[in-house]
Order: sequence, then structure tokens, then C-alpha cells
Amino acid sequence: MALIEATNLVVNLTPRPIEPSWIIEGNPVAQCCVLSRSDDGLATTMVWECSEGKFNWYYDFDETILILEGAIVLESDILGPTRYGPGDVVFFRDGAHARWHVEGRVRKLAFCRTAQPFALGFALRVFKKVKRMTTPSGKRTAPSLAASA
Repeated sequence: MALIEATNLVVNLTPRPIEPSWIIEGNPVAQCCVLSRSDDGLATTMVWECSEGKFNWYYDFDETILILEGAIVLESDILGPTRYGPGDVVFFRDGAHARWHVEGRVRKLAFCRTAQPFALGFALRVFKKVKRMTTPSGKRTAPSLAASA
């Protein structure tokens, strides 16, 4: 297993159809390419692209997106119509629902994470802290970028 991997956003996309009952208007065609997946399978990074249309999306995981190209208008029961374009970042929590209106075409980079049960996450944090405390300082690795957030 490589500890560092690199890729390019020029990738081959494969069909990732939107659930037909979620489509409100048009014939949106979605495609994606998984760029990376965590060893535990709980986190994925992907490029996702969709043609014009309106549809619902129901989230059963946390997702952070970065719009690369194109534009969307998002709306929910608590959020009025809001337009997002290249460079915008949006976070959807597990359980969220949004109505998507893709204007022409959109391409996004998505970071998806399935939450683990609280007890398991707590136990993992305790294990890592004990490991850091018991590992001699000369053999410790530098903290990851994710640890700084």
C-alpha cells in the first residue's frame, strides 16, 4: 500500500445514474470516477459530473464538494435557492436533503465520509494518543494535515 498517491483530474468517468424517483425535471446524466478510498472503506474521494437537470439528493454520508466547472443551484427546506460555481465548497451532513438544479453541466470533486459509531471513534482516538505517548520521539511521524483541522 502506497502512503502517498497522486492522480490527475483528467479521468475516465463511468455512469453513475441518479435514482429515477429523485429526478424532478430533465434527463440529468451523472458519471464519476473514484480517485481514492480509505483502507477502512469509510472515506472516498471522487470526481463527479452531471448534465443539466433538476433532482433531489438524499445524503446517507457526509460529503464535502468543490465545484470545479459549471454551476448548480441548491435548495432545501431550510435553504433558499443559492447558486454555486467554480471554487465554491459545500458541506452536506449525513441525513441532509437538497434539491439540485444543474445549469448546463457541473463537475465537482467530492470527499465522502461515512461516520463511524461514536464509541469506535473515541476508542481509536485514545489508541492513537497512547501510541503517540509511548513511541520514542525519534521514531514518531509528523502529524498529518488532517490532524491540524
